[in-house]
Amino acid sequence: MTSSLLLAVIASGFIYAITPGPGVLAVFGIGAARGRQAGAGFLCGHMLGDVVWCSTALIAIVGAREIGSDAFNILGVLSGLYLFWLGLRAIRSKPRDGDEPQGPARNPFWHGILFGLTNPKAYPVAVATFTALLSSRAELLTWSMLPGLIALSFLGGLGAYAILIGIVGARKVRNWYQRHELAITRVCGVMFIGFAINALLHAVPGLVGNKA
Repeated sequence: MTSSLLLAVIASGFIYAITPGPGVLAVFGIGAARGRQAGAGFLCGHMLGDVVWCSTALIAIVGAREIGSDAFNILGVLSGLYLFWLGLRAIRSKPRDGDEPQGPARNPFWHGILFGLTNPKAYPVAVATFTALLSSRAELLTWSMLPGLIALSFLGGLGAYAILIGIVGARKVRNWYQRHELAITRVCGVMFIGFAINALLHAVPGLVGNKA
């Protein structure tokens, strides 16, 4: 495994975990209501869902690569279009109507597990994010790498969660994030569009070239 592939997988896990979404909003609600320990408990439970969805996404990506370049390129195009759509939605986001993120259940850990495993957007976002960031290194992907890829994505997600726990526990940082939540979401939207363009630039020429 090359260093560029290693860094790309870690970055994919990190970006997937830290990008603003339902899980991030929920942990801020829990942290505000019950503090850092409860927020950390929620994230530890939520991590199980992240591992499941990232693992299945990587299995799909490696499987598509093993089936053939066309299958991976088609996946790349679909992922690029999906990320582009997500990016546009994020850029066009509007302020929430003063409603606070969902508060915690009685047990934040079990609430996090349920939240992570039942998020309907988790799998397509994971596939799209990993495909976009790994598209330029697709030829390196093999089944034998799968355990290492999953471990590296977990490491990236762990780093993201460490940052989120720190933010939830620091009142000033948490307040700053909440004040600038809309701007952060829009910046993430621009980032997603960049990933989408990268995925399309690698996938479309491959499809067109194979048909020519």
